[in-house]
Amino acid sequence: MPPWAVYLWAAPTTIIGLAAALLADHLAVVDGVLEGHGPQIGQAFDIVAPRRSIVAMTLGHVVLARSRAALDATRAHERVHVRQCERWGPFFVPAYIVASVAARVRGGDVYFDNRFEREAWSAAPIGVAVPDADPPVRLGQRADAT
Repeated sequence: MPPWAVYLWAAPTTIIGLAAALLADHLAVVDGVLEGHGPQIGQAFDIVAPRRSIVAMTLGHVVLARSRAALDATRAHERVHVRQCERWGPFFVPAYIVASVAARVRGGDVYFDNRFEREAWSAAPIGVAVPDADPPVRLGQRADAT
């Protein structure tokens, strides 16, 4: 598929990401992906998932994070999600939600046992600290892990 077609296929999710990127203090294009970060992004993450510390999120060809450090620490993981969005196109978000529900029905965690997250974690460094997350997080570690 030509590059323009890949961007077009992922465009519905990317449009949502572009709208969310309006909250970012800093934006930059890195390897064809718009990356943004800032405190308002972190506040939005806390509203979306108050009991989880979201560090970064991918929406199509947009990656948003709490900080520059979080973007750097999660880049490999989030790029897997970008490729997933390119593969699944407008069906990525619904498929991700279905995968989370399926994980919960099987008795697993909606995040760590989600098939899309397992694929992304397999490509990302495990145990990278993101000190400016609130609360501090070690990527690849469940919140209930000791």
